[in-house]
Amino acid sequence: MSRPAVFLDRDGTLNEDRGYVGFYRDFAWLPGAVASVRRFNEAGLFVVVVTNQAGVARGYYTEEDVDRLHDAVQAELLAAGAHVDAFYYAPHHPTAAVDPRYAGEHPDRKPGTGMFTRAMEEHGLDAAWSFMVGDKESDVTPGRVLGMTTVLVRTGFGREHEATTTATHVVDDVTAAADLILRLHTAQG
Repeated sequence: MSRPAVFLDRDGTLNEDRGYVGFYRDFAWLPGAVASVRRFNEAGLFVVVVTNQAGVARGYYTEEDVDRLHDAVQAELLAAGAHVDAFYYAPHHPTAAVDPRYAGEHPDRKPGTGMFTRAMEEHGLDAAWSFMVGDKESDVTPGRVLGMTTVLVRTGFGREHEATTTATHVVDDVTAAADLILRLHTAQG
């Protein structure tokens, strides 16, 4: 049986985009983000974080650093009665990789759909009943391509993308996205 999910971009959507956030010391939640994740959990939505992490390709931090950051984020969420069901990240960059393992185009790097399709296959998620929330057009594009309801938030880079976005909805922040998604999820019944 396929499950509905909320796919969330990380930097600029859940936390402040401070440029290449690869260590927990640089991580700062945006207002309402933890509560929004908890609300998704309580509604029975599978919560997936999908994030481009080109800082790995650029040599700013390692994949192990990203994993440690996500472990710390999960611990903080758990302490607040919330959780992310799965984290996916793309460590690639098409032109700026210092490590050849991360060079070139990769289907996982948004706007590619690789992280999304892998999550759907691994966890039995249904794109038609799922949502994608992000602050860039490259975040909402894979959700749109896969048939999800897409939400652009005005935090992070969202205001820069608002005028030309293909997102289904545009809202102020992740709290407003949660309000919208939970209303739509309830209506889907």
